[in-house]
Amino acid sequence: MNGPSPKKSESGLALVDSHAHMNLKPLSAMVPQVLERAREAGVRAIINIGIDVETSKAARQLSENAPGQGPMLYFSAGIHPHDSKGLDGDSLKELKDLLTSDRAVAVGEIGLDYYRDLSPRDVQKRAFEAQLELAHDLGLPIIIHDREAHEDIVDILSAFLRNHTIRGVFHCFSGDEALAKRVLDMGFFISFTGVITFPKAEGLRQVARYVPPDRMLVETDCPFLAPVPFRGKTNEPAYVAHVARALAEVKGIGIEECAKWTTRNAVELFALGSL
Repeated sequence: MNGPSPKKSESGLALVDSHAHMNLKPLSAMVPQVLERAREAGVRAIINIGIDVETSKAARQLSENAPGQGPMLYFSAGIHPHDSKGLDGDSLKELKDLLTSDRAVAVGEIGLDYYRDLSPRDVQKRAFEAQLELAHDLGLPIIIHDREAHEDIVDILSAFLRNHTIRGVFHCFSGDEALAKRVLDMGFFISFTGVITFPKAEGLRQVARYVPPDRMLVETDCPFLAPVPFRGKTNEPAYVAHVARALAEVKGIGIEECAKWTTRNAVELFALGSL
């Protein structure tokens, strides 16, 4: 696979945290310190994710005010399935306006969540489809939230792909190897979080063994899902190095090679340019 060669940091690694929420508390109250720790851990770029209009605005503001010496900050804008009932013409327009920024790299996180069902399922589906159209119109990839909604997510995407071209990533992948195959067959990437470090996550580690290197990403989903040995504490972008290390061990490759692949994949998918 051809692509840019990421520059190494003083840690010896060059990583991308492809899914973070520094726009949420408590991380939003300590951005300079969080960015410095990320830089020291080898994080070259962070993508902060919107889950509604207000958090999307905050993610954009973070990216446009980032200090020059830290990791590069990018953002996505979208309506999370929990808030799907709030999606209307006005909020879609606001999302579109936010995504005109040159720091915008994706629409998301969008999708379906049948675990909590905080919005009715038919409403979630309509919001997901509307944001797929938005991403297609803007030529941006999508960041997919899929929790206990695998069949409907795949069905909606498969129908959309019959008449459209769109790329994206299943963030915080929670399915099995059979679902991973369907996701990969549609051309999507699969992203791993700190869950891969959890003792009882052998099923996810089996998926990681199956996913080819050129289709895997790493993320923190901070401030949630801190990896071992920080489980139960506030997660932050610096800890993506622990995710990459665990993924490398599962794949039977070195941490440097895992960082090279996952960063290259993030650069390709999100058009990040040279890091």
